[in-house]
Amino acid sequence: MVKKRTGVITFKGNPVTLLGPDVAVGDVAPDFKVIDNGLQPVVLADGAGKVQLITVVPSIDTDVCDIMTRRFNQDAAALPENVVVYTISVDLPFAQSRWSGNAGIDRVQTLSDYQERSFGLAYGLVIDELKLLARAVFVIDADGKVAYREIVAEVTDEPNYQAALDAVNSLL
Repeated sequence: MVKKRTGVITFKGNPVTLLGPDVAVGDVAPDFKVIDNGLQPVVLADGAGKVQLITVVPSIDTDVCDIMTRRFNQDAAALPENVVVYTISVDLPFAQSRWSGNAGIDRVQTLSDYQERSFGLAYGLVIDELKLLARAVFVIDADGKVAYREIVAEVTDEPNYQAALDAVNSLL
């Protein structure tokens, strides 16, 4: 049975329910399987030995998600090659590919959790009422442990970009 968590986040001011565990800093990062824009699977181990900055958005086609992904793409340009940057949503890979091309995204890899919500359920980010993912940022260290986590309290707000980047830089 999937764990239900309440009182963690709101969507447009209304409380919503998250499905899945409360993944914390220091935990071994849960495995997941998402789909890239070429319809190929991507799993946690694909970034093994690298720092993984994982940003999570409800839908790439919304204003805040657009701003967030563009900002992390811009910031990622200054990061070394041993850092991979993912943005995960439940948008279809075709929509993610179109959006990324139009937005000039070249450092962030957009990944889709549309098939099984594997990432969302493993990281406790599926919004039960909407079947979208909550806005969040995770930093996974090169050894596969969660080094940073922010689950944004109000889904329509932006994350703390600087704190996430500081967490990445502390691991380099």
